Amino acid sequence: MACPGPAAPVQPHDRPALPLPADPADDPPTSTDTGVSLVFPPHPAWVRTARETVRTLLTASNRPELADTAVLLTSEAVTNAINACAAKGCATPVSLYAGWADPTRLRVLVHDEAPGLPVCRTPGPARDDEDGRGVQLIAYGADAWGVCTHGPGRGKATWFEVG
Repeated sequence: MACPGPAAPVQPHDRPALPLPADPADDPPTSTDTGVSLVFPPHPAWVRTARETVRTLLTASNRPELADTAVLLTSEAVTNAINACAAKGCATPVSLYAGWADPTRLRVLVHDEAPGLPVCRTPGPARDDEDGRGVQLIAYGADAWGVCTHGPGRGKATWFEVG
């Protein structure tokens, strides 16, 4: 995962992390825990697979308390990437990587090669309007997030951290 690191992301948004439970049964992952990656065509059928991949990583890492938030935000980031590809005629695969930024924080990165950056916008006036909330949900639910364009290849990567 190249984006978060020495070079600043295009749009960083940091909030203080919530304290972790002191219960020893809630052991954080160790440095030997590995991440997961998934490369898939930009088709909506793959959103479920992306969600379940992140859920499985959290279960295997003994961090199921992060699952609801991480799965929701993964779904939003992957859906945004797929929609961007559909809107721009981009047929190149979408990539997902989920791994541990440190022993307590999960980082998820979703990369697509569609031009342009995601924007945080206000959804339409209809209460059932389903479009336009993805970046807002990521901004609200993540402890840190951003969009970067300085990685390898074209396009951009949306990343977030929870934990």
